[in-house]
Amino acid sequence: MKLLIKKISLVLGITVISTGCVTNSVDSYPGCHLSTTTNLIQGSDMTNWAGDTGTWVNAGDAALRSGDNTKLDAAKGSGVIVNGLDGRTKNLISSEKHGDCILELDFMVPKGSNSGVYLQARYEIQVLDSFGVPNDKIESSDCGGIYKRYIEGQGYGYQGVAPRVNASKAPGEWQHYEIWFKAPRFDENSRKTSPAKFIKVIHNDQILHENEEVSGPTRAATFRYSEEPTGPLMLQGDHGPVAYKNIKITPANFCGM
Repeated sequence: MKLLIKKISLVLGITVISTGCVTNSVDSYPGCHLSTTTNLIQGSDMTNWAGDTGTWVNAGDAALRSGDNTKLDAAKGSGVIVNGLDGRTKNLISSEKHGDCILELDFMVPKGSNSGVYLQARYEIQVLDSFGVPNDKIESSDCGGIYKRYIEGQGYGYQGVAPRVNASKAPGEWQHYEIWFKAPRFDENSRKTSPAKFIKVIHNDQILHENEEVSGPTRAATFRYSEEPTGPLMLQGDHGPVAYKNIKITPANFCGM
């Protein structure tokens, strides 16, 4: 995604972006109005993340562990968040809530690992080591998939959407997501009038989804039984080692999209 940048403010790591936007394909979206971008990794601690953050650490970098490519090691410094030495800790919840937004972030997983990016802590784009999976074999549970909804206790998943292509890089490499998300809409009586929608999901410069509606929260969501106009970002931390950096949320207003 290319943004029409008119002014940049470096105060407290916040970038001010103009209200126009340009897509990768140079097509314009007249309903796209952007606001102030917030970088969710600031300073040397876990500022911008709510509650108990478990063993997540703010590090300088991450890399595959020497002699064990199923684990990550964290280097000293700041700007990269890693979910501990064993990759089994709490899910990370942002202090800030969002409605419509454009989310960009980089992630790294070791061999066989699993995480997830949950918009509004409800709607997941899967993070998984799917390197090498043929395009005709990828499923909604593979990296970049819109994960299934789930009926607890019955072992039944439904409505997941597989990515169009497998854009995954090898374990230990940094990968990039750009997610255009439209929040569900509600009337004055709090009745839902339109579902959440992934307007666009881009993984390593490959478009995986366009205009995919999600009828409700996906499996393992923090708020799996409720939907609201806004909610926090959630990063899954209990499924395996993962690292994230450059996590930036730009609030938007996707009227007419």
